[in-house]
Amino acid sequence: MPLISPQDAASLNANETQTKNSDSKLKQSIMGWCFKPMPVETLAKEAKQIGYVALEGIGAEHYPMIQKMGLEISLVGSHGFQKGPVDPANHDAVEKSLRDGIDLAVKVGSPSVITFTGMHTPGISDQAAFANCVACWKRVMPYAEQYGIQLVLEHLNSVDDSHPMKGHPGYWGDDIHRCVDLIRAVDSPSMKLLFDVYHVQIMHGDVIRHLRRYHETVGHYHTAGNPGRGELDFNQEINYPPIIRAIRETGYTGYVAQEFIPTRPDPIDSLRQAFTLCDV
Repeated sequence: MPLISPQDAASLNANETQTKNSDSKLKQSIMGWCFKPMPVETLAKEAKQIGYVALEGIGAEHYPMIQKMGLEISLVGSHGFQKGPVDPANHDAVEKSLRDGIDLAVKVGSPSVITFTGMHTPGISDQAAFANCVACWKRVMPYAEQYGIQLVLEHLNSVDDSHPMKGHPGYWGDDIHRCVDLIRAVDSPSMKLLFDVYHVQIMHGDVIRHLRRYHETVGHYHTAGNPGRGELDFNQEINYPPIIRAIRETGYTGYVAQEFIPTRPDPIDSLRQAFTLCDV
């Protein structure tokens, strides 16, 4: 008889019965871009049925619809990861995008707006890039603090070049220690880290040690399987239940957003499995 992994067993159990939202302290969300071309309304309905409480990574035009369905907006977008504050030429655009994101987050009740460093830029040293990022974010911090919104800086991997959203070669903020140093230099309660387990695994490994070390700076989490940014199943190397337990042990009570690219014929099965694995 073939062996069945705990992950796959959990998935089978989840498929047999309708998964309900538990009293887990962590609020599970879904990053919508991963599930295109599935209509947002369909994704939202299925997410609600499974037990997810929020969506992110979808167009703002969909916010009223999903809020009427009883779902939250866990994260609001802003500028992209390529043109960030590393380069002073981007500062005005980045600041406007972040301020607009803060306004939208206030309107829809979201706690966070995402931000990025941008890419390595010829002629700009690491020291100058660091200073440029801090200076730009400090321009926005009073506004974020005024409205109680946090900016979450996402650490991305610069290794995987197989797909435009599986890795980001040339991204300057690919070192989690550098990202934390940036956040500490900004020195604001509204500046936090977006700890993406998938990206941290690729760049550094030792995920639990890193999240415990930097938990006070973390404002948001993302997930995905590695390699390949696929499902959180037995075919990849990250063991999510102990990671989720470690996150809870730090006292974190915010969102954990599923940001994997489904490979199964029915992506909803993947969402059920991911929810079950992280509902610990």
